Amino acid sequence: MAGLLQISYKIGIGKNREEDNRLKVKQWTKYILGKLIKLISLLVAVSILSFVLVSNSPIDPVQSYIGADMNLVSPEQRGNIAAYWGLHDSVVQQFLNWGKNILSGDLGTSLLYRTPVAEVIQERFLASLALMSLAWVFSGVFGFILGIIAGMRQGTWLDKVIKMYCYVIASTPAFWLGLLLLMVFSVWLGWLPIGLGSPAGILTGEVTFMQRIQHLILPAVTLSVVGVSNIALHTRQKLIDILDKEFIRYARAKGEAGFRLFWRHGFRNTMVPAISIHFASFGELFGGAVLAEQVFSYPGLGQAVVQAGLGGDVPLLLGIVLFTTIFVYIGNLLADLLYRVIDPRIRRGTLS
Repeated sequence: MAGLLQISYKIGIGKNREEDNRLKVKQWTKYILGKLIKLISLLVAVSILSFVLVSNSPIDPVQSYIGADMNLVSPEQRGNIAAYWGLHDSVVQQFLNWGKNILSGDLGTSLLYRTPVAEVIQERFLASLALMSLAWVFSGVFGFILGIIAGMRQGTWLDKVIKMYCYVIASTPAFWLGLLLLMVFSVWLGWLPIGLGSPAGILTGEVTFMQRIQHLILPAVTLSVVGVSNIALHTRQKLIDILDKEFIRYARAKGEAGFRLFWRHGFRNTMVPAISIHFASFGELFGGAVLAEQVFSYPGLGQAVVQAGLGGDVPLLLGIVLFTTIFVYIGNLLADLLYRVIDPRIRRGTLS
């Protein structure tokens, strides 16, 4: 009899596990489909808005393509170029043609670089990725540390200094800070190169790793310093709220204090909002990279989008817009997934 009960118990446990696994698969399927639908809707909306704005731009793409030789090109040749690009079609037809090419995997050809847009984005993004990755890691680590120090030392001179630093940096334009760093460390002291992504006059294959790092330092510092303030201030406020909770008072009554108190009761609770803000800052990070790359003449994606906008390179501009949209969306998606790893309460909840 006991054996039969044991077998029935095991069968019941197996069925419950099976149902739990099915429920989890169903939840994850719903979650992934929901995210894909949101991404597709976002890309369609961004594509329409971007195409309308570009179509109403005062810049003539034919003139930008020809450049200084505009007077040497006959009106017939200009018309042939415009017809080749489909500029004589209506805006709606141009958008449909462009969308059809996008769905087939063809982003078009850049007018400025005379190469496929996908190749330009790939080459420039690798340079920007190194810059943004360094800045993103540094700003996250230092911002979190400063926020923890300020929160644990609330009301002290150290807390006031950190808050003042954050307020000043938050109101400082990235391009102004970049120019200041350029003047001090490159022009006056001569410690670091003035700009570019590698030394001038050297072939790409001959550039050493240390030379690339030297050219990365000032742009990365500019981006990371600007990004520290938001993370530090939000982490500080979250930690102050946590330290005011009843369970913290109970822990202090038991003799816990300092780093041990923070590590056992405050670390995870402050990590979730810090990660949320940090991953949500992908858009701000790219916006700052545009300014930093212009100041330091760094050959990244930010500089390419400025050149495409000023030069009327519509295929490249629209390609970069779509790419950055996906980039920012992936950042937010990673933050959403990491919540479930860090906070068990979210992991046990229903995916949405």
